[in-house]
Amino acid sequence: MRINGTWRTRQVWVNGRELRPERSQQVWNHSPDGFNWGYAGSGPAQLALAILLAAGCGDELAVRLHQRFKFDAITPLPQADFDVSIDVASWVVAAVDDPPGPN
Repeated sequence: MRINGTWRTRQVWVNGRELRPERSQQVWNHSPDGFNWGYAGSGPAQLALAILLAAGCGDELAVRLHQRFKFDAITPLPQADFDVSIDVASWVVAAVDDPPGPN
């Protein structure tokens, strides 16, 4: 997936289509203010969940994986405009095949 974000407006596009927070907020409303990236907070969690849903994950799987995806893919993004390609489907397969250990 090609994912782009504009820092000033906090808008995100996936494969050229704007990704809106509303669908992911219906599943789990981490951030009423919408998306953010570049740190480990509620806006990045909302974006991680939205991207997993856009990639075709069902609600339950997206909820189960979104915090890991946030730390792996969203937190490292710059607090600036970004343009990345992420193989989200492969990431999901790897995450399901390698569940996290006990805390």
